[in-house]
Amino acid sequence: MLPIPADIFTEPDNVSPDSLANLGPLRHLAGIWQADKGVDVNPKADGPERRVFREHIRMDPIDPQANGPQLFYGLRYHIHINTPEEDITFHDQVGYWLWEPATGLILQSVTIPRGQVLLAAGNAKPDDRRISVTAKRGDTRYGICSTEFLDEAFRTESYRCDITFNDDGSWTYLLETELLVKGRDQPFNHHDTNTLKLVGAAAPNPLAVILKDRAETK
Repeated sequence: MLPIPADIFTEPDNVSPDSLANLGPLRHLAGIWQADKGVDVNPKADGPERRVFREHIRMDPIDPQANGPQLFYGLRYHIHINTPEEDITFHDQVGYWLWEPATGLILQSVTIPRGQVLLAAGNAKPDDRRISVTAKRGDTRYGICSTEFLDEAFRTESYRCDITFNDDGSWTYLLETELLVKGRDQPFNHHDTNTLKLVGAAAPNPLAVILKDRAETK
């Protein structure tokens, strides 16, 4: 992280309108992705359960975002997961992946409709083929916030997401959360993995579309 400047209000004036061209390592995530061989290992009353799932992910570029002098390029994402044996949604998740070119900071925000949110952080170079982000319960910057029930019954102590960008254009993730399950002595490693393949190209961010249309009508 760069030192906090004396001027925390003035936004940068060298902002590119083309988010797709400025995503650093996150450019490999832009687009629409699918896979049907994901694996989830989760805790049940009788012991760990292994589920195979189908996954659809959409990652759309957003316009550049500034916090005063800090500048992010990023993707807004939606993940939908179900299983071969059930029609009801197995997992739904929304959030953002953000990249700060000046520092190499990567952020992932996670919101799931069971009353849980988190902000995970990592660091990477523009051409890295592997990225990782982590969050910990109790961290006021990159932490985890849950409902009272989840915090008491299935407490998430830590979160880690590792992504590898494969040579064929696909990408593979390993997601691990350490859970403290009520009534059990040992933490449980709740983990998911999948390899996603591109099924649709990413559309440009809104500002890039506006400027392109404006140029074409002149």
